[in-house]
Amino acid sequence: MNSEATTVALDMEESDTQCVAVSKVFELPEKLSSVSIIFPAYNEEENIANSINHAIKAFSKYFQNVTVIPVDDGGHDSTGEIIDNMAAKDSRIKPVHHEVNKGYGAALRSGFSAAENDYIFFSDSDGQFDLEEITLLLEHIDRFDMVLGYRAHRADPLHRKLNAWAWGSLVRLLFRVKVKDIDCAFKLFRRDIFNEINLQAGGAMVNTELLALARKRGFSMTNVPVSHYPRQLGEQTGANPLVIIRAFAELFKLYAKIS
Repeated sequence: MNSEATTVALDMEESDTQCVAVSKVFELPEKLSSVSIIFPAYNEEENIANSINHAIKAFSKYFQNVTVIPVDDGGHDSTGEIIDNMAAKDSRIKPVHHEVNKGYGAALRSGFSAAENDYIFFSDSDGQFDLEEITLLLEHIDRFDMVLGYRAHRADPLHRKLNAWAWGSLVRLLFRVKVKDIDCAFKLFRRDIFNEINLQAGGAMVNTELLALARKRGFSMTNVPVSHYPRQLGEQTGANPLVIIRAFAELFKLYAKIS
């Protein structure tokens, strides 16, 4: 499936988009073939095991084969040890390790490189999403190359919401991607997308790079609202000023490359 991008109607350019209705009841006539689930993890020892277990439980209902790829991004806690112990007991878990912290984008790229199944999904490992809501994305994957969750009610501090709004507005302006929540970590893809897209971003810019390149190559996408919950355990790291500065540097480098 490789056609003009289509999304849920946004506040901007509504006449050029298509609304997607999300039903509350979902059934598949038969299970889909296989999925790789990627969890970037930096110091997530309090959350990673639950995230993996919840993913296996939720996705096994709809896929014949499920692989979970937790990526330990060089943290200093016991995340790496936890995922290795889980993998020793369950062959569906395939850990990836970074010896040093390389950033969110690098962790995702490592996960994408390790993913071999027909579908690829990624989410954060902090427990802020309900993985059972994969049904909301699956409802549309037969008609789109990418199904992108957006946080209907974002459960984050005000400064993170403001940062996200400003970043998203700039990305939509520069790259004309009709995506409602650029960095929402609840996305489902067809595997062949990654045969044509070469990601290079190492940090927070990775979602922007992915979506901009996908649009440029004509892959179809749609937006679907998903739930978002407050973080209960661990600490958020994405608002680090150095991460933000690096993201802006990568943003304008990408714009110069593909504009």
